[in-house]
Order: sequence, then structure tokens, then C-alpha cells
Amino acid sequence: MARELLPRDFATNEEIIQEARRRTTQGVWDYLAGGSESETTLRRNRAAFDRIAFRPRILVDVSKIDPSTTFLGQKLRIPAILAPIGSLEVFHPDGGVASTRAATEFGIMHALSSVTQPSLEETAAATPTPKIFQLYVHGSMDWVKQLLTRVKAADRYIALALTVDVAHYSRRERPLLSRYARPARDRSEQAKLTWDTLDEIKEFAGLPFLLKGVQTAEDAEIAVAHGVDVIWVSNHGGRQIDHARGSMDSLPEIVAAANGKARVIVDGGVQRGSDILKAVAMGADAVALGKMQGWGLAAGGPSGIVRMLEILEEELIIAMALTGITKMADVTPKLVCPADVVTPPHEMSSWVNMPVGRIL
Repeated sequence: MARELLPRDFATNEEIIQEARRRTTQGVWDYLAGGSESETTLRRNRAAFDRIAFRPRILVDVSKIDPSTTFLGQKLRIPAILAPIGSLEVFHPDGGVASTRAATEFGIMHALSSVTQPSLEETAAATPTPKIFQLYVHGSMDWVKQLLTRVKAADRYIALALTVDVAHYSRRERPLLSRYARPARDRSEQAKLTWDTLDEIKEFAGLPFLLKGVQTAEDAEIAVAHGVDVIWVSNHGGRQIDHARGSMDSLPEIVAAANGKARVIVDGGVQRGSDILKAVAMGADAVALGKMQGWGLAAGGPSGIVRMLEILEEELIIAMALTGITKMADVTPKLVCPADVVTPPHEMSSWVNMPVGRIL
């Protein structure tokens, strides 16, 4: 009988994903792994990374590599944060607390979703490290202010992220087919959000402000004009609008529109340490990890996430060394160039030993 793998035993993130599949029901797996409708946006997220090649430089002393960076005044061990995921408790009973503990142990930040368990206070108190609070607007402005009052009182959340790409919930057909039902939530207020609403929320919060769900230069320019501190390039991991561009395809025009007046995060399809290096080369300050976080959590709780991050870090260090980069400040657009895609993109196409298409 084969010995059960412990998180420290995982050799690759592929093993973590396979273990996550073994431990999750079909519905939970479909909720995490899938996208909306035809899953075109999901696949474009991967294709956008795959269309980028490195231009390695040689004869550089790369005996010492530092992959760390600073974001929102906090040092990150690698340029990544844990993205906000709703219903983390379906992957592990400790939910948001588990992700926060993993982020603290590894040395990055966690962005807590307002629709995950346990309470924001419990997650805040789980570790002493700073966190980001992500807001879905599921009530009136009085409701928002009551929630943000709790956020500020918790004294661990140093920034607020407002998600704006869910004006209407999408048709995510994988979980529909497996009849997986998520909690019903009132989305009418989310559909009413405007730039004026953003201003009111931002002013009341009084915290560094991240706008999550930006996909065009036009909206990035408006965000800068409204004093947004961080523009979060995201298509919700391919889980909202179908037939959108991959996040990395949207990134260059948004970086240009931000013009140094706001910092930039990108998510969607980040699965390798080399992806992180590509994102930084294309102008992002950091990436956010969604599916990878969920798979790590399902596979081994906080230790599963930490091991996933360790593997990403090793991949990142290798990519830096082999391209002649010793620290993040040296990464420039000259590190990368356009290239042909050689692998049909899907949610598992980063791992050549995975089955083509989704794991059932």
C-alpha cells in the first residue's frame, strides 16, 4: 500500500493538484478548477502567459538570488499574494484562517474575501501580520459602512480591495453540471456600483485602496483619476465574462495607463514561478494566486499552501538565475519577448504530465 504523501513530501505542484482532486468532491473541484460558459477566458489566461518567452542573458554572477519585493509597505518573500477566494471553508474547515496562517508562515500577504468563513475578526486575529480585506457589496451603503467599521476595528487589515467584475453572476457550467450549489447572495447592490460608489467606499474606509477586476486602459485611467492606489488586473480567473482577453494580454495597456501613479497586481492563470517573473517583466508589482491557493489548501491545509509557495519560489529563483537576474529591481521588459504557443492551453496545461483537459 502506497504511503500517503504529507505536504512536505510533494515534489511538484502537479502532485499537490492531484492530491487536491483526490480530497475534493466533484462539485467543489468544478467550482475551483472551472470557468464560465465555454471557458475561453480561462484558457486565454494560460495562453497569454505561454505567448511570452524569455531572453536569457549570460555570464552574470547569479550565485545569490533575492526574489523578494515590497508591496503596500510590506516585504513579500516572492512577488505574490494569496488572492481572495469565496467559500475557502469548502477546501478546508479552517477556511480563511488556514490561508492567513500559510501566508504568514511563508512570508507573503493574504487578501481575505468578504464571503469566506470564519469571520473577518477570527481571521484577523489568527496571525499578527498585515492583511488585505476584499469587499463584495451585498447590501446598502449602511451595510458597507458597518462591515468596514468591523474591518478597521480588527486592526490587521491595512488595505481594502473592491471587486467590480461581478455586476452579474456568471454561468459556471462545470458546477452546474455537477449540481453544486453555493450560498445564495443578494447581488443587486453589486450591480449598482459606480465610480461615485467607489469614491464613497474609498473615503469611508480611509485605507490604501485596490480596485480588482480592471481589464482595460480606459478604466485604469479613470481609476487613477479617482485616487486608486493599486489597480488589480483580473478577469476573475476566467470565471466571469467569457471570451475576454487573458489577464496578461490586458496588462501592458493597463501598466501604461497607470503610468506609475498606481501600483499593479495581476491574476489569472498564474501557475509557475516563471509566470511570476513574466508578470513582473511586463510591469506588474505582484501576482495574486487563486486556484493554486485553493489546490494547496485542499491538498494539505496551511502546509499544502506553504509547500505550493515553496515550489513556486524555487521555480522563480531558477528562472531568475537562468535569465541573468539577481533581484526584482533588475527585471525589465527586455527580459521577455513574444513567442508562439506550443501547448494547447487549458487549466492544467502548465504541467506536461497532467491529462489534456480537465481532471474528472
